Amino acid sequence: MNDQFSRVMTDDRHVFDRRLVRRRRDRAAARFAGHRFLFDAVAGNLVERLTDVRRRFALALDLGCHDGSVARALAGVDKVGTLVHADLSPAMAALAPRPAIAADEESLPFREDSFDLVVSALSLHWVNDLPGTLIQIRRVLRPDGMALLALFGAGTLAGLRADLAAAELESGGGAGARISPFVDVRTAGGLLQRAGFAMPVVDETSVPVRFADARRLLADLRGAGETNALAKRSPLRRAAFRRFLSRAGSPYEGRFSVVTLTGWKPDTGQPKALAPGSAARPLAEALGVGGTSRGQR
Repeated sequence: MNDQFSRVMTDDRHVFDRRLVRRRRDRAAARFAGHRFLFDAVAGNLVERLTDVRRRFALALDLGCHDGSVARALAGVDKVGTLVHADLSPAMAALAPRPAIAADEESLPFREDSFDLVVSALSLHWVNDLPGTLIQIRRVLRPDGMALLALFGAGTLAGLRADLAAAELESGGGAGARISPFVDVRTAGGLLQRAGFAMPVVDETSVPVRFADARRLLADLRGAGETNALAKRSPLRRAAFRRFLSRAGSPYEGRFSVVTLTGWKPDTGQPKALAPGSAARPLAEALGVGGTSRGQR
């Protein structure tokens, strides 16, 4: 288990300020279209995985839908009948195709056995209780329903984390928490099993992204509503920020890890699980960058 993720999950259930997550996503909604490239790529990858499943899903839920990346990826793909959109942010939900509601991933407002499919593209890394959220997702699925979930994983923005910490120490202060803790592949597989999913499969893709400079990376995170929302956070001192910019260099590269979880609500006559790396086109290829993947059954 990832030590940092394990520590925060056991020591403090309120790792993130969920109200701040919602406010930042609300503020980002109007300009999100200019910063959603990774969300669109991940949504496209999830839909490609769905095409490998020999069934059609009559009613599906896009959990943490943002402005509808999954719906756009599904255009022309006859795999889902009705797609319900839900996002923590009312402003994001208002941009998504209908039907859409504002709903908290930590407290799903749906009845048991409601959906044939729950899909989520880069939202669940902001929940405080990921095991509990997975249990809720299994609950709202119908028997033999599928969960297909992608979230940022361990290694995401590790370089930015190290550079910020070094800048704070070099400027004469202590290093604060700047980047979220993220789940790793092994932990994610265990969480799926603990949540009661059948045939759990987890894989990971590492996606390097190059920006003109560090300011552009930070601006892109802000534009996507993905900046620091840790409950225990402190402002970054100006001296430390200047030091960070001076040591960052140009261009500046960030690296994102995308962990994809697949599981089925138990039922007799289960379909076969997707093999790791079985998507028609890897996420890294969709972004035009190099990447690696590995799976866990």
